[in-house]
Parts: sequence; structure tokens; C-alpha cells
Amino acid sequence: MTDTGSSNLFADSVGDRADGTGSPRSTVARPIYAARDLAIDVADVHKTYRGKIKALRGVHLRVPRGEIFGLLGPNGAGKSTLVKVLMTVINADRASGHMLGQPIGDKPTLARVGYLPEHHRFPDYLTAEQVIHFFGTMSGIDRITRRRRVPELIELVGLAGARGKKVRQYSKGMRQRLGLAQALINDPEVLLLDEPTDGVDPEGRRDIRTLLLELRARQKAIVINTHILAELELVCDRAAIIYDGQLHDEGTMAQLTSFDLSYLVEALPPLAAGLSGPAAEVALDALLLPQTVAGGPSEQMGKAIARRADSAASTPGATQVRVSSTAPDDVQPVIDRLRHAGWRITRVHCQRPTLEDAFMRVIDRAKGGDPPMIQQAGGDSGVVSPSVEAGAADARLADSAHGGTGTLPTIGGIQ
Repeated sequence: MTDTGSSNLFADSVGDRADGTGSPRSTVARPIYAARDLAIDVADVHKTYRGKIKALRGVHLRVPRGEIFGLLGPNGAGKSTLVKVLMTVINADRASGHMLGQPIGDKPTLARVGYLPEHHRFPDYLTAEQVIHFFGTMSGIDRITRRRRVPELIELVGLAGARGKKVRQYSKGMRQRLGLAQALINDPEVLLLDEPTDGVDPEGRRDIRTLLLELRARQKAIVINTHILAELELVCDRAAIIYDGQLHDEGTMAQLTSFDLSYLVEALPPLAAGLSGPAAEVALDALLLPQTVAGGPSEQMGKAIARRADSAASTPGATQVRVSSTAPDDVQPVIDRLRHAGWRITRVHCQRPTLEDAFMRVIDRAKGGDPPMIQQAGGDSGVVSPSVEAGAADARLADSAHGGTGTLPTIGGIQ
């Protein structure tokens, strides 16, 4: 996949990007955007399939222009159902909101949306160029424009060497690239991608990420539905974790992984002690426990708790100490205590959970019966952090200036 000619493919769209990302939080903070900045703004989305299977239970989603937003969840969580509701592939039982300023279900608006379904199929007797021309025709794009854009898109998604082959000869990864090209034929303002890198090799995934970042720079709103955690971490500005039809957590990558932050201190035991393995661990436990950085029996030393970590150290023979804080001042007493006892410090680094840790935390909480960390419906009823709240008044004034009412029309059985 190359970027040749890509600068001519995507027209810049109008609208400033709202900031409002907030800071890492212990409770969920929803950004507040001006109405003009939101490409997708839906709330209270419900869908029950036959057999009383509740696929969506009051999901709320806001995606501004110029953002890549990830939907993360296990199979059957409701991710694909939500995307299909936005595209009117299926009807919601109840929903409210807008896409590109128009009510969900507005047919002319869908012409400004690009869509890559999870299980897409193209006529296998057509070539890549014929497939894209076909979808361009269905989108109402004139022949002159199609003749210009189709070769550019073929080049952009890395299918130039296979443009003359029939789709039946394509691998799964090549079909994904072709699916992305057809989703871009109408120069969409919103791009909905359901598992876009499924079956794509590492080089292809990198090329797709590069393309998505370019589209974001052109103020496109992009929603990626995937269960591949690494893809979200690399490309998304924000993400939401969906489980059992409910939105359980939402935020930037830093916000989603802002729990259980710590410092890890690696140290080798004193040479004179001749300690190694379990004996070194016992000696370290005796040195740290019940001592804490927040207070040993004799003196106050800080606020964080220091304990031996079970994870393997990067230095052979070293043992790790976890300090439950990201403040440098809190880790200094631990280092001082270790050095005073003759331990040799080999490494100190700040550690934060991975997106997989955040995902499993949400799943474990949900399975344990805990409610979602974010309120499902009701517009801006979620918890708002001080940094987000500071811009709320300006956002509301901007909404008022553009005719916003602050309420969303309810759509029963989206058509």
C-alpha cells in the first residue's frame, strides 16, 4: 500500500476539532463537544433480537470529526449491532441522536458515510476495479469522477499489482484491502470499519494504520470495531469497552489504563549476603514488609505501598519491587531503603496497565455483577472530570450559537 496520489482523494471537511480529552481519572469522564464538531451523537440505543437476545441496552456514543474511535469488546458484545444500527442495516428498538447533523436513518446522509462490514462479499467474477466502480455507481458517483478515483484507490490500498485479477483469486487480506477501497469511493465524512485488519498481514496492518491517520488529519470521523487490542492502542484517540450490550468504560488510551499505576524498582541482593532466588525474595520481604513507603513502624516516608512484585525482572538475578505510585518523590524512600541495606539498583521505571488489562478489568467487573463505570443513557449524564467541565460553558454557548437545543429527538424503530 502506498500513499501515491492520496492527497487528491479526500477533500477537507469543515469543522474545528474539540479538545476535551481530560486527564487520567478513576471515574469515567466524557468529553463535552460543541454540536457542530460531532459527526456521531447517539444515545439510549436499544436492540433486542428474536429470542429476547438483548444486543444493545442503552448505549451512548459520541465521535467528533477528526477522531479515530475504537469499539472494543468480546464476540457478541454488541459492537457490530451498533454499527449496523448507524448504517440502518438493522432497526433499533429505541434510539435518539444524529449523524452528520441529521437524524439516524436519514438516507441522503448515508451517502456521506463509508462502511466496511465484517463479513463483506464481492462478486468473485469481478476485478478490483470493477468492484469499486460498481459501488461508486451505487453511491451516485459520476463516471468521470469514478475513472479518476478508482485507480487512485487501487494504488492507495496496495492492490495495483492485482488490479486485473478476479476477486476469487484474492486472499482474505487482499479482500480486506478491497473492502477498504470501496468504503472510500464516496470520499466519506464518516468511516465505519468493522474488523478492518482481520486477515491482513503485519505490513498491511501498518499501511492501513497510516491511511487512517491521514484520514483523521483530514477531519474524517472514523469508528473501528475490533477485538484486536494492539490495533486500538496504536491508532485510536479514544475507545469504548462494550460488554453484554452496555458501554462499560470510555476514554483515551491513557485514561482507560490509568488504574493501578506504579513504579517498578529492580535490585540485586547485597554481594556480601550471598543471596539468590527464594532466599533473596525472603530477605527483600523482610526489608519491605510490614514497612511501607507510607509508614513503617518508626517514621513516615511517603504515601505509596512498596511490595515485592511477582513479575520477572529484566536483569538476571534481580528482584522487583512495586511502588503503588507514579510520583517520583514516593519512590525515593524505597530506593534509599534498598541502598542502605546494600541492595544494588539496576533499573527503575514507571509502569501502567495495558489495554488488555483494562479490558479484562471491565469484563471481570461485569461478570462479578458490578454496574458499568459509565451511565448508559441520558445525554451528558456521565461523570465529568474538572478538566472537561472547565470547557463545558464554552461548548454550550457554541451549541446555542449554532441553533443547538441540547436535546435529541427520539427515533422509535429507525427507518
